[in-house]
Amino acid sequence: MSLLISNVRIVDPAQSLDAPGALLVAEGKVVALGADAASHPQAQGAEVVDGGGAILAPGFVDLHVHFREPGQTRKESIETGSRAAVAGGFCTVCAMANTKPVNDSVAITELMLTRAAKTGLCRYFPIGTVSREMKGEELSDMGTLKAAGCVAFSDDGQPVSNASLMRRALEYTRWLEVPVVAHEEDRDLAGKGYMHEGTVSASLGCLGIPAAAEEAMVARDIILAEHTGGHLHLAHLSTQGSLRLVREAKARGLAVTCEVTPHHFALSDKELMKFDSDYKMNPPLRSEADIQAVLEALADGTVDAIATDHAPHGWDDKEVELPIAAFGVIGLETALPLTLELLVNRKVISLARALALLTNGPARVFHLDRQGLGTLKPGAPADLVLFDPAQTVQVDRAFIQSKSYNTPFKGWTLPGKVLGTWVGGKRVWG
Repeated sequence: MSLLISNVRIVDPAQSLDAPGALLVAEGKVVALGADAASHPQAQGAEVVDGGGAILAPGFVDLHVHFREPGQTRKESIETGSRAAVAGGFCTVCAMANTKPVNDSVAITELMLTRAAKTGLCRYFPIGTVSREMKGEELSDMGTLKAAGCVAFSDDGQPVSNASLMRRALEYTRWLEVPVVAHEEDRDLAGKGYMHEGTVSASLGCLGIPAAAEEAMVARDIILAEHTGGHLHLAHLSTQGSLRLVREAKARGLAVTCEVTPHHFALSDKELMKFDSDYKMNPPLRSEADIQAVLEALADGTVDAIATDHAPHGWDDKEVELPIAAFGVIGLETALPLTLELLVNRKVISLARALALLTNGPARVFHLDRQGLGTLKPGAPADLVLFDPAQTVQVDRAFIQSKSYNTPFKGWTLPGKVLGTWVGGKRVWG
């Protein structure tokens, strides 16, 4: 049966489109959109959904999630993570490899894809490891992993400290036409730190992680990307120095892309004065100057994608002393509301730019646009999100669909209620 979503404001940055109208779906694909969709021959007999004037956009694409399966399903599973994704408007997620066991084999990749297919909610793309067992010693079998379904390679959760290994990874993935996703952290500089190194950490007497721990590795890997011609994607950047390096690399035409997270444009290291481990993540919350640099990079095009780095943890991982608490926060359900409140409503960027960072921007980084993802062009998969920026949500346990509840935004009231999510024309939320 075909589906007609009428009375909506259609916003598709990939087509520079922002106009009222309707969208017609048949056989899981977009058939027509705009003023003429309702009169299309395939609209006869279609199921009609009245969008009530809300915004209809391409389903969001998240380049960076941790669904913990296999191995740590007490924190999250592919099923619960997928439910959190579609509740937040994400139709596509790319899952990091630091599961237990890690995703360095075809067997684990196939297990992940089988579980995701059985869940039947969002599109799920595995990311394979850069190194075997994530030990940073020898490359994983990237060619075989790509053939099995991996769309990128990363040892996220820890850096690739061996520069020779990173060089070879960039050389090999250039041939495979996929990116290496780098968690940039010089472990010697970071030491045993657990928050940003600055005036706040000094006043609290806490061990800090200096901005240089991120920036030194960013600089190294940009040099290696230039040397090899490989595609380097920099995950969850958090400092003004890192973003300056990316801006310069792009100006020189290098294959360097990057993402930032909502928590890094929403919160500063001052939150750690609460000694609440829900504000502990890696990279850590940075200074106000770093937040301003992130906002500028979002506005000027330096940043390619907003990614959540959705990292679920159980209460026993977080309800402990700050120095030993786990790093990481969840983010799938709050990404859109935070983007609307802190970026669009405060006029940092336009709505079109915000949605580009959630749709065609990330799809392009991992070449998912080749599958038609991140757009509403006729013929593309009907991955859709309907949301109302005028309706608010309350961030509480009922709102969060993840198995875990380690969010620093508990109690916040934010704009942007997701009214419906469709994947391949099938309604999976709302």
